[in-house]
This record gives sequence, structure tokens and C-alpha cells, in this order.
Amino acid sequence: MPRPFWHADIHADRRPFLLGRNRVKAALRHWFADQGFTEVECGAVQLSPGNEIHLHGFPVLWRPDGEAEQTRYLHTSPEFAAKKLLAAGETRIVDFARVWRNGEVGPLHSPEFTMVEWYRTDADWTTVITDTLALARAAQVAGGGLLRWRGRSCDALAEPDMLSVADAFAAHAGIDLAACLDDRDALAAEVSRIGLDVRGDDTWSDLFSRVIVTIEPLLGRDRLTFLTHYPVCEAALARPCPTDPRWAERFEAYACGVELANGFGELTDAVEQRRRFEADMDEKQRLYARRYPLDEDFLAALGAMPPASGVALGFDRLALLALGGTDIRQVIWTPFPV
Repeated sequence: MPRPFWHADIHADRRPFLLGRNRVKAALRHWFADQGFTEVECGAVQLSPGNEIHLHGFPVLWRPDGEAEQTRYLHTSPEFAAKKLLAAGETRIVDFARVWRNGEVGPLHSPEFTMVEWYRTDADWTTVITDTLALARAAQVAGGGLLRWRGRSCDALAEPDMLSVADAFAAHAGIDLAACLDDRDALAAEVSRIGLDVRGDDTWSDLFSRVIVTIEPLLGRDRLTFLTHYPVCEAALARPCPTDPRWAERFEAYACGVELANGFGELTDAVEQRRRFEADMDEKQRLYARRYPLDEDFLAALGAMPPASGVALGFDRLALLALGGTDIRQVIWTPFPV
């Protein structure tokens, strides 16, 4: 077992990273204030932790006075609550949110971490891509060097690479993704051809994920990469592109092969969102023998929400890369007990 973080010598080694974390956070807060964002604080306990297939929440028990015990969850993202605030009339909000994801542990994963999540109403998704670039640059300047991870470096001040998912599959895996959309067997043949395992029970999404994880380490070398235009089936909360509905207004930002942010042109069609959630919970039930309830209040608010775009950025990862650290626990004041 590693020695606890509270030992004075361990804390002394970590303290420069922790103070650097504070500088990065101050730089990001300053940027949001300059842009006219309102900082909000979304409640951590929610009816549903989120309805993504592979994200798992921490259940909590609520005991209303005189009533039966009820299950609630620590949120995996402030998204549902934040979108309710957009429906209420907020137009430009940011939350430096504490979030929880069960089972995620490693040099880049902590079960409890800080997610910077922000939304702009009546803004195209390219606007929040520009936001993400500005924030990465602010973090790099606050860190005093390049973004760094495991011997790689990335200059956020350089012009970023803009790469569609289809182009990434073609360039890095030799796969024509457009020709395989909605055709599981065609994608399976391509995955097998490039030497990756294919199992009989693999879904299209399983095969897509098996390829994308081989591509991600190649992104964000020397400069940021924005991976854009995901297949619509891989973007449960994003709206389809108006020019080609096979693809979604979703992007991810990468530095040094590390995913930093995930953003969308937000889906506001409550009927379609319900359909996607139900399909994803059916798949979660099949894979993990569990499902999470749908937040009916969220779905109702979605119908009143204006068009918007938003981003979820892993703050601890960004701080870690800006400070040249080697483990996410270095930039967390009191690391999760594992």
C-alpha cells in the first residue's frame, strides 16, 4: 500500500503541483469571467447519475422523514442540472463541478475529480471548440511551459489540428468509416483486417471503440487535436449535423494522446433523447446487469431549453499536463481513498 498523502514529506513533494493547480484554476476562472459567464454550483446528488452505457455512478441512500428509503446518485456530470438552468433562462454558465465515476482509477483517472462544464445558449458548437482552445492556452501559460505527458509535449499556443473521426479512421487505421456506418459486419471485417480482435457478441459500438482507442494515443502530438463529427450513434446527447445527419456535432480535444474535453451541439429534442437513453439503458442492462432511471424532470426541461452548445473538460487532467506531472493524484489536494 502506498503511504498516505498526509505524510509531511509526501505532501512537500506534491505541494508545488497543488499550488500550480490553483494557478491554473485561477486562470480559467479569469477567462470565464472575462467572457461574461455566470459560475453556478449544480447539486451533486441527482435522481440519475447519467445514462451513458459505460459510466457507473455511486449510489446514495436518501431517507425522507417518515417515508421509505430511496436511492439517489452522485452525478457523473453536472449536465442534467445545468441544462435545467438553461431552461430556466440562464444563457452562459460554467460549473467547476466535483463529479464521481465508479471504478475509474489510474494515472489519468480518479473516481472523484473536477469537471469544468460550460454552456452557451444560441451558440454554434464551433464556438465552444474555440472556448476549449482558449482554456487550454490559458492553462499552459499558467503552468509555465508546454503541455506534457510521458515524454510527449504539446504546444496549445500553436494552431490546432482539426480532424474528423472519419478522417482519423482513414489516416490511422485505413478504415473507410462512412462505408461501415450502420453495418456491423462490414466494420467487423475491417477491424479484423487490421489485426484487432473481433468477438461474436461485439456490437457496432464495441468495434468502433476498439479502433478509436488505438487512434487516441496518436492525437495531440506537438499541437492540440480536435476530433470532430462523431457517428451519431456515438453521441447520445449531441444533435445531428444539419448537412449530414449520419454525423453528430460532437468533438473531443486531445493533448499528448490524452483526452481533455468532450463537447456537443446539444440535443434539445426530448422525444429523441428519451429514445436514446432507453436504448442505452437496455445495453447497460445487457452488459452490466444494471440500469439507471431516467430523469423525467430533465426530459421535461429539455423541451424548454433553447439551442445551446456545451463542453465537459477534465480539469485535473488539464492541470496535470500543464504542470508536467505523472499521476493525477499529484494535482488533487486530498486524493480519493483507494
